[in-house]
Amino acid sequence: MADEILLETEEKMQNTLDALNRELSKVRTGRANPQMLDPVRVDYYGALSPINQVGNIAVPEPSQLLIKPYDRSIVKDIEKAILAANLGVTPQNEGDQIRIVIPPLTEERRKDLVKQVKKTGEDSKVAIRNVRRDANDAIKKQEKASDISEDDSKGYQEDVQTLTDEYIEKINQSVLAKEKDLMTV
Repeated sequence: MADEILLETEEKMQNTLDALNRELSKVRTGRANPQMLDPVRVDYYGALSPINQVGNIAVPEPSQLLIKPYDRSIVKDIEKAILAANLGVTPQNEGDQIRIVIPPLTEERRKDLVKQVKKTGEDSKVAIRNVRRDANDAIKKQEKASDISEDDSKGYQEDVQTLTDEYIEKINQSVLAKEKDLMTV
């Protein structure tokens, strides 16, 4: 039973790390990244569809995105959806495709984004610590119910702490990598 708690704890910690990496991939670095369009939803025949399902997204240059819709009739809908998503970019309608030029980031904007990234990293660390607390509580419950010995309980809690340290370090690495990416001109 305590082994199940450890497995579940690691799974929750991995999910937290994955969520952090998804969030960090949305932060704009001044280079074109198709993932920055992930929150955009296009009205396609009455259904809101992710932009990557209604067209092909290419990166012709490091500072440009090119969206070629599968159906040419929705170019205007894609343009409206990008503007509505408030991504800080202006789409250029070229008739049968949309071009997005990513403006270079100012030094001040880079610093703001670094602060945002660090805050996101801290939030993830808090989530990891909450998972640790829940796991330790579950282990202590088993100890009180005499399902496991006190020594086993301490061993499992040490394992949980080892997992916590490991995932906190992974979060730090992800945040540092994104910070370095943001500050590189």
